[in-house]
Amino acid sequence: MQAAIENEVMDYIQFHKDRRDEHGRRLVVRNGHLPEREIVSGIGPIKVRQPGVRHRDGGRFSSAILRPFMRRTLSVDALIPALYLKGISTGDFTEALAAILGEKASGLSATNIVRLKAGWEADYKAWSQRDLSQKRYVYWWADGVYFNIRLDEERTCVPVLIGATEDGTKELVAVVDGYRESTQSWRELLGELKRLGLTSAPKLAIGDASLGFWIALQEESGPIAQQRCWVHKTANMLDKMPKSVQDKAKQLIHEMYLAPTRV
Repeated sequence: MQAAIENEVMDYIQFHKDRRDEHGRRLVVRNGHLPEREIVSGIGPIKVRQPGVRHRDGGRFSSAILRPFMRRTLSVDALIPALYLKGISTGDFTEALAAILGEKASGLSATNIVRLKAGWEADYKAWSQRDLSQKRYVYWWADGVYFNIRLDEERTCVPVLIGATEDGTKELVAVVDGYRESTQSWRELLGELKRLGLTSAPKLAIGDASLGFWIALQEESGPIAQQRCWVHKTANMLDKMPKSVQDKAKQLIHEMYLAPTRV
């Protein structure tokens, strides 16, 4: 990580090498190092020192690798919510992360986990209330994602909707908590999208065989072209075949739905 930061600063200064003041002095130059700090990474704690950059014109360098106040690498930031979804309780995080990152892993106490959870909730609340009035999606992919959390008798289901815009960009459109893929759950999700300003329906919706989504979609948006999800369809077909032929069958199924033409 240290080498990557050093190279980032060198590239930045090199990019601005021709910027000079009226006396011919370079406007962007190296300027020592910032104070050393410890970053928790996937291989344990590491110490890094960011090279300082001086802007004589009042500008400022911002590292894309070592963000301000960063104390964990992105991989660790992704690990924490993943463990939470697996059912690790707040009080057990310190022990679980120490087993993965080492006994010297710091900044990951129960208090910090609670603080992180509060931040996630605030981010989700802001995202779920965003304005969608200017959005237009050509395709929708709908599915219900199930989680085994804290040994619930009934697995939690999270309805998820992903959309593709006219330029092909995929975006997460909606994700809500629930307990089953019911028509009511999908109806509430689609109704919330309308409340946020989404007025245009997609040209095509893709999903599994769950009737809940299709019924709610027709009620909220009227007739829309439908397509069965090939991932679910493939899993359903392979489930009916002997294991000895599943690998070959999966290859043939992929060739079929990825073919450029029907012939």
